[in-house]
Amino acid sequence: MRVSARRAEMSDMAILEGLYRGLETEMSGIHPMWPLADGLSEPVPDSLRQALSDEATTLLIGEIEGYPFGFLMARVEGLLPQAGGEEVCSIRLVFVEPEAREVSVGEVMRDLVMEQMRARGVTKFDAHVLPGHRLVKNFFEAGGFSARSIVMHHDDERD
Repeated sequence: MRVSARRAEMSDMAILEGLYRGLETEMSGIHPMWPLADGLSEPVPDSLRQALSDEATTLLIGEIEGYPFGFLMARVEGLLPQAGGEEVCSIRLVFVEPEAREVSVGEVMRDLVMEQMRARGVTKFDAHVLPGHRLVKNFFEAGGFSARSIVMHHDDERD
């Protein structure tokens, strides 16, 4: 079985939107704030087109035997001015269809984006993970990541 990852293209819009909607459904079940604060702005196709044309953003598609089963979105972001121009690659979104988890689709995408960023001189990496999403936390920890920040949230409407 051949697992691979490639850069997404404009011709992949329907695939990307379908995969994103799978991620949105999963994340909304974990935390209702996700589509309001951590997902993509609606309309999603416009956000995906913007990401595809943004030089600082990388969108990858993970495939098994050439069939898409996942996607990853990462952005190069500047650190604070005192970092002297250093940048961080922030993996904002990663999703693999449930039936394709356990066959390294996510790992191939994660490793490819890190390889591409290192070639650009980026050596710092962040990954955004929801609290309680143990599988994704374990996935990134297996790739050498560790927590450096936790965002706490309170919603008066949910008391």
